Amino acid sequence: MAYDEELAHRVRELLADEDGGSEMSMFGGLAFLLDGNMAVAVSSRGGLMLRVDPDETDRALSRPHADVFEMRGRPVKGWIRVAPEGLRTKRQLAAWVRRGVEFARSLPPKG
Repeated sequence: MAYDEELAHRVRELLADEDGGSEMSMFGGLAFLLDGNMAVAVSSRGGLMLRVDPDETDRALSRPHADVFEMRGRPVKGWIRVAPEGLRTKRQLAAWVRRGVEFARSLPPKG
């Protein structure tokens, strides 16, 4: 399944003013990176995947439509999956994108 191109466009608009931004195909989805660090990704499985401070994972998971990201059946602390239902409005999407941007900006630039 391909990623949601409309959602990718919406994310792209929200990140338009960010310096050091780039896009990369990953696992059938589209990742948005800032200075080489992934902030958010439009998932091929639907919805959005993002990175958060690992210490903030539980707080992020308390939000509606958020679930822990799993890789090979194991939960990955610091990674969140947000269902499409939680991304319908610009305000909903912007809140998640902002959270991913904040974490990406807290990391040292890559490459």
